[in-house]
Amino acid sequence: MIKLSERLEIIANLIDENETMADIGTDHGFLPIALWERGICKKIILSDINKGPLEKASENIKATKHGIEFDLRLGNGLETILPREVSTLVIAGMGGALITEILAADLEKSKSFEKIILQPRNGQSKLRYWLLENGFNITKEELVKEGLYICEIIVAKPIYKESNENISWLGINFELPGIEMIKGNQLIREFVEKKIKTEKKIINKIISGGNKEFPLNNEKILRSEGRIIFMEKYLEKVDEKNGNHICGV
Repeated sequence: MIKLSERLEIIANLIDENETMADIGTDHGFLPIALWERGICKKIILSDINKGPLEKASENIKATKHGIEFDLRLGNGLETILPREVSTLVIAGMGGALITEILAADLEKSKSFEKIILQPRNGQSKLRYWLLENGFNITKEELVKEGLYICEIIVAKPIYKESNENISWLGINFELPGIEMIKGNQLIREFVEKKIKTEKKIINKIISGGNKEFPLNNEKILRSEGRIIFMEKYLEKVDEKNGNHICGV
């Protein structure tokens, strides 16, 4: 049996029994193999833009010695699959901007799948904004530790209209998971505190670099201070939802 990393294990747990799935940018193919071995998915498509990953996935499939015959397809993004050909689409381990490009290349096809599971390496805020602006609902989010990093996993479903109304771009709003969806996840405080620490480093760097020739960039300091305030209030709401009451000393 294939042993998945914790990140891929969480993605696997987001796929229900008897769903069909396509893994876009499949790389080693571990996730599809595990889903087949567990009897969760009987129809699986492994797609990648490069031959190398597909050859690696093919080798891993043969190494299972189960005689599995998977559908391996070479091509760019969603070009390799038909609308509604599977119920669930997985795009994991890419940058948020690239995931957005893949989905935006054929929005009608992207919205033909019942569920899309995304795990962006970066650009999470722009990806969330794009999903909401283009007629998707974010229905679930997860955080998982991978080495030194905390990965974000986003589940989205189409809502069958051109776009959501009244969506305005405020970067910090889309950098953090929805509080209701992340309720109970023990990594959320560490995740947000790392972001706060980064903003404090930015402020200290600007202050320490200030001199007569290069005066302090107050605009950047105010931006970072505003982001810190927002995130601290976010953590207060998280504590309220989780039933944690922090008393002042």
